[in-house]
Amino acid sequence: MSTQGHTWARQVKKENEEEDPLDQLISRSGCAASHYAVQECMAQHQDWRQCQPQVQAFRDCMSEQQARRREELQRRKEQGSAHH
Repeated sequence: MSTQGHTWARQVKKENEEEDPLDQLISRSGCAASHYAVQECMAQHQDWRQCQPQVQAFRDCMSEQQARRREELQRRKEQGSAHH
């Protein structure tokens, strides 16, 4: 018997466990709230197709964060080469 969707659910971190590197990255990105919204939707609906607004919001947030990161790295590179 095959079921549609999946049985994925967000894992709750235990006190003595280290935080997952991916969770750390998302927390630093400023996009944790939209990431958790995707996780909550997935846990509730068990169907990614029903969570597209949340997925798009998370994607947009991460894209903006990556663009800011690229700009910062470029600025640092330019400042570093100006001193040589």
